[in-house]
Amino acid sequence: MSNRRLRRRLVRGILGGLAACAIALPAPAPAAAAEPATRRLVLSNTHTGEVLDTIYWANGSYLPAELGRLDWVFRDHRTSDVLAIDSRLFDLLHDLAATAGLEPRYHIVSGYRSPATNAMLAAKSDGVSSRSLHMEGKAIDIRLEGLPLATLRDLALARRAGGVGYYPDSDFVHLDVGRVRSW
Repeated sequence: MSNRRLRRRLVRGILGGLAACAIALPAPAPAAAAEPATRRLVLSNTHTGEVLDTIYWANGSYLPAELGRLDWVFRDHRTSDVLAIDSRLFDLLHDLAATAGLEPRYHIVSGYRSPATNAMLAAKSDGVSSRSLHMEGKAIDIRLEGLPLATLRDLALARRAGGVGYYPDSDFVHLDVGRVRSW
């Protein structure tokens, strides 16, 4: 066999072996979207006038002191009762603003409601559920600065992270981390 033929055979064997190895190797995983290093919210309570600008999550975990500050801003403004708010609600707000490409600046219309406040509101309006998730710290009525309400509603519906209520006449969107539904 000539040297030239031998070299070709050798090169083919090496290339074939490399190809077989490449087929046997798992494909690289697609690059995941980078998780932000921090999660921030800027909340303005429409009833108390309070504004909270907070980083509530950093380095892979929630910051307990900041969660407490968020709970306070979400409190029942009628009674000053405070309840621990479900952190998934904070993450939902953070994610919706990021999806919209906006700073997470929200106006809180209604956060936590004590059972007494909720009963009073339900007696006055057909639009307030007697079993509202506001009483469990799992719901908020909100506006996002710089975003039309209908767009906020559509982004929340697409997210499928819980309930979405649209109240254009009252100028807010209801968001909750309960079962997926809309009205």
